[in-house]
Amino acid sequence: MAHLLGGENLTVSFATRTVLDGVTLGLEDGDRIGMVGRNGDGKSTLMRLLAARATPDSGRVTKRGDVTVGYLDQSDVLDGDLTVGAAIVGDQADHEWAANPKIREIMGGLVGDVDWHANVHALSGGQKRRVALAKLLIGDHDVIMLDEPTNHLDVEGVAWLARHLKTRWRTNQGAFLVVTHDRWFLDEVCNYTWEVHDAMVDMFDGGYAAYVLARAERDRMAAVVEGKRQQLVKKELAWLRRGAPARTAKPKFRIEAANDLIADVPDPRDSVALSKMATARQGKDVLDLENVTLDFLDGEEGQKLFDNITLRLAPGERLGLVGVNGAGKSTLLKLLNGEIQPTTGKVKRGKTVVTAFLTQEVKELDDVSDLRVIEVIEREKRSFSVGGKEFTAGQLVEQLGFTKEKQWTPVSDLSGGERRRLQLLRLLVGEPNVLMLDEPTNDLDTDTLAAVEDVLDGWPGTLVVVSHDRYLLERVTDHQMALLGDAKLRGLPGGVDQYLELREAALASGGMGGGPGAPTATSGSSASASSAPSGASESEKREARKDLNRIDRQLGKIAQQEEKLHTQMAAKSEAGEFDALGELNAKLQELLDEKEGLELEWLEAAEVLGE
Repeated sequence: MAHLLGGENLTVSFATRTVLDGVTLGLEDGDRIGMVGRNGDGKSTLMRLLAARATPDSGRVTKRGDVTVGYLDQSDVLDGDLTVGAAIVGDQADHEWAANPKIREIMGGLVGDVDWHANVHALSGGQKRRVALAKLLIGDHDVIMLDEPTNHLDVEGVAWLARHLKTRWRTNQGAFLVVTHDRWFLDEVCNYTWEVHDAMVDMFDGGYAAYVLARAERDRMAAVVEGKRQQLVKKELAWLRRGAPARTAKPKFRIEAANDLIADVPDPRDSVALSKMATARQGKDVLDLENVTLDFLDGEEGQKLFDNITLRLAPGERLGLVGVNGAGKSTLLKLLNGEIQPTTGKVKRGKTVVTAFLTQEVKELDDVSDLRVIEVIEREKRSFSVGGKEFTAGQLVEQLGFTKEKQWTPVSDLSGGERRRLQLLRLLVGEPNVLMLDEPTNDLDTDTLAAVEDVLDGWPGTLVVVSHDRYLLERVTDHQMALLGDAKLRGLPGGVDQYLELREAALASGGMGGGPGAPTATSGSSASASSAPSGASESEKREARKDLNRIDRQLGKIAQQEEKLHTQMAAKSEAGEFDALGELNAKLQELLDEKEGLELEWLEAAEVLGE
């Protein structure tokens, strides 16, 4: 495999802390690398160095001369004044980008339901993320670096991105490096895992599951070494105790220290032991939505966000919510929390219900930004009962991964993941019995996610989780429901897989949430506002959408056949079988002719839709 780029002896320090210390690594053709580690340990810093977006204090980054690198920043870097189309394809005419099947596939997968003419600043966080991804992916890069690409993406968007990255290059071509907290995504697309910790990088074969197993074995070996060390300590302690009283009196502090070493040591990683947090008593009635209808919050006449939905939450129920962007997942939580009232229908709340709502934002910490971590929790309570034991605020905060040094950090100086942890802890110490979490995994590293899941897994109250993280949903909820953009709430006995099947069926029939055609809104009020100049009827538009879907499927098959023919031709050329090579070339020309005809059909269908 050819070397693409790498770093030699990279060292980066911030103030008195060294983030990377003499790190050497590289990317080769065919590498599909996931990067994991705790928040603040240097994952994004390492990625910026390799992408030449930052300079190390010492060491150097090398790159093969012809290698091009595409980089997706964790923050929004799009020009808000541009339209969606201009942000993605610049000044290319529609027929120029639409003639490229690769670009069409990316547009359909990421921005098929986004208004092509809307300004970027008017988009939601999820839409902006998909536009930024589309802009990056249509480029022809040898290496792609993605910093938290799944943030703000729904389940469907994450599944599409995984499929795209798996098929973007041939097996031994190209490379990508991704930082993400989405464990399912890491397992799906990566063949190597880099763990950034303690200013170094450990490398593991395989995706997230393989990495966890390898790390467990590493920790087991460390435990064996630690066991031997403790045996030596015990021998030293025994020798001291057998010595003369005068001799044992002098090193008394050593005996106490040895006893501390013999005691159980804490886990090498941050862990959470809050599963037995006392909760307020819950009656048999929790929260019910009965025949609830809610008009769109912007007041669009005739439009409904929810239409006559009913939902009953039982004590201890664990519900996961998935759905398309804009379908009302966060709004449903606000209804349950009493923040908004339905247009019609009832919201019934049990007398003993105490709710807590973890929002997508961390604005709830703005009013305490001048306080330190420990002071925020002490404001709530100074002591807590956990599992029948009394803990001080400091002890409880430490169990959530804030070391004694971190406890005195001002809230304003915390990283995004640390703020998220503090936000969750602040909710839990209020002892709610109904916990609602809106995208709780945003900004959390994989270790913290495992700890949070451990809390939620054993939490005794009623739990409602909105998340695109399939791993989390399957771990902490017992069943899932979906909002598909049709104002209805439906159960998913088959879980997230059933949701994805429903979405694929809807898109194939030109239904809910837009389809994989050209990137313009084609349903609801947006469709009427952007009708085709030719005045095509609705039935003609439906047929055009079906044609677009059919043609895209055919073009996908042709692309596979084309790649297969290229592989066969390369083999025949190496073997010197030129007669067979000529036959294969003739088949390739026929395939290209068929492809050209289908692309013309695609453009004609797009014109019917006014796209």
